[in-house]
Amino acid sequence: MQKKVLVGKDLSELKQLAQELRMPAFTGKQITEWLYQKRITEFSAMTNISKQNRDKLEEECCVGVEPPIHEVVSQDGTEKYLFRLSDGCTVETVYIPDRERATLCVSSQVGCKMNCLFCMTGKQGFQRNLTPAEIINQILAVPHSEQLTNIVFMGMGEPTDNLDSVLKVIEILTAPWGMAWSPKRITLSTVGIRKGLQRFLDESKCHLAVSLHAPDGRRAKYMPAEKAFPISDMISMLREYDFSHQRRLSFEYIMLRGVNDSIEDATKLSELLKGLDCRVNLIRYHAIPGISLQSSTYETIEAFRDELNRKGVVATIRASRGEDVSAACGMLASQKGK
Repeated sequence: MQKKVLVGKDLSELKQLAQELRMPAFTGKQITEWLYQKRITEFSAMTNISKQNRDKLEEECCVGVEPPIHEVVSQDGTEKYLFRLSDGCTVETVYIPDRERATLCVSSQVGCKMNCLFCMTGKQGFQRNLTPAEIINQILAVPHSEQLTNIVFMGMGEPTDNLDSVLKVIEILTAPWGMAWSPKRITLSTVGIRKGLQRFLDESKCHLAVSLHAPDGRRAKYMPAEKAFPISDMISMLREYDFSHQRRLSFEYIMLRGVNDSIEDATKLSELLKGLDCRVNLIRYHAIPGISLQSSTYETIEAFRDELNRKGVVATIRASRGEDVSAACGMLASQKGK
């Protein structure tokens, strides 16, 4: 008999499960507290649940917190973990310590359908979506789980292409019965799928980061998603939402030498984003095998940033982290790595 995995279930599901096992419904509430607030991994630790019911849970269920099978540490302190899933598939997760912040970059799919030219995950192709249990396990099972201050859905996969699972994990992270995090601690990154993006904006209060990488239709050459949902239409949609208060909107822009890094490109980008409450994160391109693209020089990136700032668009240069262990932006894949 295959046991039921408890992590990844919400309060209503755990109450229902308790009743199915002929336990009081409030036992489901107790289980959520043990799973998400006290972070237990053994039923014997659920001390306010009777031993008879703990034994029943042990017989029918498993907690479902599974540690990573491999870990590599970068010279800059970034840590990359490899998780093996129940069917043998694997995904990578990255822990990024930065002074008072401790960010976990979480995967939502095995591979990715978006096939962006500059992304290693896209080169892997798409295998399947992750379940809520497989997503939240990355958060609960990493060595520094208790120290995390921020979660970014910027790992393997397109989060809005697996939105049901991602939104369920966000609910567990933010609900009072779950981990009770502020939505301000969570950021979702997307290439922009119209239906998924709109639903995420309507159904969550988390921050949004849009993978942009070109100020016009040239984006389609590097990001096939542009053909289905042009960046001009996406910006029009984003203008309908308020990003002037707690929710933050940012654009990710990988700097590609001779492709999208001219002052003219910076001017076009500032015109595209004019009047939108946002910031632009400029990212150095991290080389992946078989792709001839090159990163812009640091001087070019600085000039691009300065031009955007002059035009009234807040722009910063994101520090590259974990490149020596293939943990930087665009480098994740289902592999043990270095």
